[in-house]
Amino acid sequence: MKKITMKNLSLALALFSCITGAAQATVLNGGFEQWSGNQPASWSLIDSGIALSPSTTIKLVGDKAAAITVNTGDQANTDIRQSVNVSAGQTYNFSTAVYHTEGHVRARLYVNGYQGYSNENLIGQWQTLSYSYTATSNTHIEVGLRFYDVSGFDGSELVYVDDFQPTTTPVEPPPAGCAATTATFSLTTDSYASETSWQLTDDDNQQPYASGSLSNNTLYTEQWCLTDGAYSFRIDDSYGDGICCSYGNGSYSLSINGVEVFTGGNFSYQQTHTFTVGSSGGDGTDLDAYYAEAAGLTGYTLKTALHNIIKSHTAQGYSALWTFFTVNELDNYYEQDGTILDIYSENPAATDAYVYAAGVDQCGTYNSEADCYNREHSFPRSWFGGAVEPMNSDVHHIFATDGFVNSKRSSYPYGKVGSASYTSANGSKLGTALSGSGYNGTVFEPIDEFKGDIARAYFYMATRYQDQLMGWQSNSTEANAALNGTSTQVFESWLLQLLKQWHQLDPVSQKERDRNDAAYQYQGNRNPFVDHPQFVSAIWGN
Repeated sequence: MKKITMKNLSLALALFSCITGAAQATVLNGGFEQWSGNQPASWSLIDSGIALSPSTTIKLVGDKAAAITVNTGDQANTDIRQSVNVSAGQTYNFSTAVYHTEGHVRARLYVNGYQGYSNENLIGQWQTLSYSYTATSNTHIEVGLRFYDVSGFDGSELVYVDDFQPTTTPVEPPPAGCAATTATFSLTTDSYASETSWQLTDDDNQQPYASGSLSNNTLYTEQWCLTDGAYSFRIDDSYGDGICCSYGNGSYSLSINGVEVFTGGNFSYQQTHTFTVGSSGGDGTDLDAYYAEAAGLTGYTLKTALHNIIKSHTAQGYSALWTFFTVNELDNYYEQDGTILDIYSENPAATDAYVYAAGVDQCGTYNSEADCYNREHSFPRSWFGGAVEPMNSDVHHIFATDGFVNSKRSSYPYGKVGSASYTSANGSKLGTALSGSGYNGTVFEPIDEFKGDIARAYFYMATRYQDQLMGWQSNSTEANAALNGTSTQVFESWLLQLLKQWHQLDPVSQKERDRNDAAYQYQGNRNPFVDHPQFVSAIWGN
């Protein structure tokens, strides 16, 4: 039998599920919003081995989180707890979110006893601990956390905690006669449904829908009523083997108005999908009107319709890219320091190794990494014949990057590196393609944070220039390795599969949405695969 372990998540929001009619075991001040000095209201047993304070910077939901400094190796004095009431025969799903900063301390969930541990190696991101508890009597139990030092502990480490659940009432079914947008969600569980949970979160960090108690090998279908806005769907498997295909044939999907938004089942600990409902883009663009000619289409017919929508942009010229970067290629998302956001040096989980001042540190000449930033054609210009417009200045595929790393990438295809010959400061790699990836030449692999960005830039290029790219395959050895000479599939199968994988694993971020809006204002067309990520599977399949 599989051993159930802790969840290992990259985007953590609180999991809450409840059997219909069950009494609530309410955690008071689970969001750590109320404090008296450095004492969070309703929490007790805060021992001398830990010190607490409210955090308004690193937080998951609400205005605050608990910043917990673990300053002792004595594991008997590191608990924070409170007491909650439970009712006999009822099942309660307790959870909390944890954020590690160094990785030398573990958090352990306490629910009437010590339960699962956090993954201390996941630093700089939220992860969730959860435990399902069935009460045997009408009583009260203690819930909370304990902290344990592990190898490398230096005597003091900061951990953040937020959103201890359950603190809310069960999710109600969608109202009859939905006046907003109706979405259909389907889930087929595998043979270990107790390991599976999911949740839908809107752009206000509210959770309109979430999983309840799930049975093995069962099909669930729900109708969701969604108001306009951005949403994030996350599914978790506590064992880390997804819901397909080792222990059953589980799967999930979401469709809106008959169009599939996402689907999946084969993942490890978690999978996240983001999508938008409604008619307005971030810059006020009416996206329903913008993409009206593509409505209801699929396959390469959809691709051609999108091509006709985005094909007539206004080329601003290669030099104008510097101005675009100065205004719109800034780090307002990680360190939020307004420096150039360089996808080959940005470290999403820690301090960048170096930064560039916008408009000041432009290349220029360079001798090593950290000398200057340049204009990186993610889709190499040698593939489309050199400094040819409008491709050469199309901002949808040109990103600010370190000049030296840009030169190392050269015109090699993107891919999975098996053996690296060069690694940049943030972990981007150049080297021989991973064995079994379908290609055995030299490839360049960016970090996970930007793989989806690059994939969607490639799908944009395949669509925007579908009337020109059939002849690009012969322009260079690298172009021949990446392109298949058609205007439909466009990419060789090994690269197409990789791009679709990257698109799924790294969903559209707010950074991409903002950049897409800026590009539209700058040159007059949009990247459809940022606005509607589901277009990728609608055209090229899953």
